Amino acid sequence: MTTKRFSLLVGAAWCLLAALTTWAGTPAREGAKVYFISPAGGETVTSPVTIRFGLSGMGVAPAGIDKAHSGHHHLLVNVDELPPLDQPIPKDEHHRHFGGGQTETKIELTPGKHTLQLLLGDKNHMPHKPALISEKITIEVK
Repeated sequence: MTTKRFSLLVGAAWCLLAALTTWAGTPAREGAKVYFISPAGGETVTSPVTIRFGLSGMGVAPAGIDKAHSGHHHLLVNVDELPPLDQPIPKDEHHRHFGGGQTETKIELTPGKHTLQLLLGDKNHMPHKPALISEKITIEVK
């Protein structure tokens, strides 16, 4: 086998290993769940809206901290479809990161109906496996 072929095979093996490792995801503890403490689904609120995040069966840790059975919250605002669960959670106005380990926030929302959903991310903003996703709730802002 030539050196070039060997290098290509080693490179391909590393890529495959990296893909399988990334795809496997950080394990979620069995029975863990993420949920809204407030507001409740169907509630009418005023802006800014105070949102409190709940997590049971695992702990909250800031992004970048490698602590077993932990993660940090991501708030999905008016998102029709979940982001790909084998990739880092996007960061934009619809996918809000709480990488400091926050469990509460206040956000400005325009009057009308809005959907909210929580997705727990690991130290690298990757969803756990299985993904910890809250129920999607709808609130009305006056």
